Amino acid sequence: MLSRSRPLSRTVFQNTSALRFPPLGLRPFTRSAPRFEPSHRAPSALATALKRTGFFFASATGGIFLIGGAIFLHDAFTYNDLHVERVPVNPLALHPESGGPKNLPIAKVLMADEEDDVNKRLVDKPKLVIIGGGWGAVSIIKTLDTEAYHVTVVSPETYNHFTPLLPSAAVGTVQIRSIVEPLRKIIARVHGHFIEGTAVDVVMGERLLEVAGKGPDGQPRNFYIPYDKLVIACGSVSATHGVSGLEHCFQLKTIRDARDIRRRILENFEIASLPTTTPEERKRLLSFVICGGGPTGVETAAEIYDLCQEDILQYYPKICREEVSIHIVQSRSHVLNTYSENISRYAEDKFQRDGVNLITDARRVSAVSETHVTCTAKDEAGKTRTIEIPANFVLWSTGIAMNPFTERVCSLLPNQVHKKAIEVDAHLRVIGAPLGTVYAIGDASTIETSLLRHLLGLIDTCDKNNDGKIDFEEWETMVKHIKQKVPMASTHLEKIRDLFESYDSDKDNTLGFNELTQLLQDLSRKITALPATAQVASQQGKYLGRKLSKAVKQHKVLAANDIFDDDDAAHSHPFHYRHLGSLAYIGNAAVFDFEGKSIMGGLAAMYAWRSIYWSEQVSTRTRALLMIDWIMRGIWGRDLSNL
Repeated sequence: MLSRSRPLSRTVFQNTSALRFPPLGLRPFTRSAPRFEPSHRAPSALATALKRTGFFFASATGGIFLIGGAIFLHDAFTYNDLHVERVPVNPLALHPESGGPKNLPIAKVLMADEEDDVNKRLVDKPKLVIIGGGWGAVSIIKTLDTEAYHVTVVSPETYNHFTPLLPSAAVGTVQIRSIVEPLRKIIARVHGHFIEGTAVDVVMGERLLEVAGKGPDGQPRNFYIPYDKLVIACGSVSATHGVSGLEHCFQLKTIRDARDIRRRILENFEIASLPTTTPEERKRLLSFVICGGGPTGVETAAEIYDLCQEDILQYYPKICREEVSIHIVQSRSHVLNTYSENISRYAEDKFQRDGVNLITDARRVSAVSETHVTCTAKDEAGKTRTIEIPANFVLWSTGIAMNPFTERVCSLLPNQVHKKAIEVDAHLRVIGAPLGTVYAIGDASTIETSLLRHLLGLIDTCDKNNDGKIDFEEWETMVKHIKQKVPMASTHLEKIRDLFESYDSDKDNTLGFNELTQLLQDLSRKITALPATAQVASQQGKYLGRKLSKAVKQHKVLAANDIFDDDDAAHSHPFHYRHLGSLAYIGNAAVFDFEGKSIMGGLAAMYAWRSIYWSEQVSTRTRALLMIDWIMRGIWGRDLSNL
């Protein structure tokens, strides 16, 4: 009963008087001391904590006010009444004249050519047309002299994307917006022009590039763009190898590919979670097959594994994670076969521990259907067996092939015999095209490795006594010319005395025509073509940007002396590729291959991999977005909404 309990005031007083406050430096509360008296000792821990909290709060508040003030100032000067009046536009830009072999409109003048003083100055500059907006094209724009050319970029995409992070974007580790940069912002550095379209043909005699644009009705409308110098940097397409059913496969070369892959992966998990899905259907939905064991295939498999371990296991029914199967089908004996053997072994061991199924020595993928992948492989006894893998997701990443435009260019030139790319010389000039007018870089090109093409020219240049034979002194001169024409042969021309003696079959201290032919043919077989990587395209773009800028200055000097020469080899050194290492992500771990040294590791290597890719971003904007994505993924996980 309430009446039997002790008085409330007495209870409170007794409990309070029993307390002690030594940490606070205060006297106990008693009736004789009705108020607290300050202590003259050092501040207590609580007081220090309160001060620190207040300082932090004040700092945070100040930071918020500073950011808010900056945003306010930005908005105050941005959202104002800007009016565009009397914009000068050349009538030819609005109504271009027609001409060329197909009597199409010729865009001799573009709509922005007379907008300001800078554009007006660039109208009379040489016209540089760049096909593509990838690594090579962007590197050219970044190194080109800002007022050396009238630049026009033609690309079917309005943005540049960071291709090495496409596997991360395909599973939501990073957002797609974080790895793209609008091409118009990049081109603004050189006051260039952008045309959304696809290059379909070229008239080299009249220096006209045919472009397929899009009309308001969605139908293609073709027109010509005149050029003085043309750079082909349109990349490549995936090789099909004649396999049927590739319409059921995904590729991973564009932003659209990454978006489609993400939707399919999340859709598979959602359907697998439904009570109406049978166990057989669930296993097929959660079977992921990657055809190709190169960097793209390996990194995609690693990203799918990370998605399952970090997000699927936490937010989906655990049976979904239990029945996930990831398969990599590789035609070679190892994945990452272009890396060192140690790295390949490390990656394979990592995948084996993670439960990723590696099918190596697969002769070929014979067919792909809506429900399964069929391939042939060797068992442990060396016998060939046919394997059928149920799958609802198949990634095709098995090499590159020419895109339609590069095929068209090769068909126009008699000396183009390569099956995968346009052959260029050591100065990145398209072989067979008018000298100094057409260049090709990146995946669309390959630097010539055949020395026999230069045999007669080398003999004419180096045979001083015209006896039809090359003595050792003439051979030394020839080696210098070979290194200039095909720099990739330099590593095989170090011991020139041994080469000379080994191919001097008749031991007469000279090399005859047949002996020299055999020597150059054997050297050509040893030369390895540059890989189709972003690193190669980037270095070629930087080289070509500096080269073209220098060519303009040199042309002015020659023109002042009434000399007109398009041979840019006279004032520019050949392109030399410097390998900066290869790296790949294999699931909370990374591998590096640099100058014969293999670096493999877990989290530390993964953060090194991230740091390198972060530093290689196109802009500060994408660096900031990428860092935010990694932080958000670490705190809240991936975005699992199937948008």
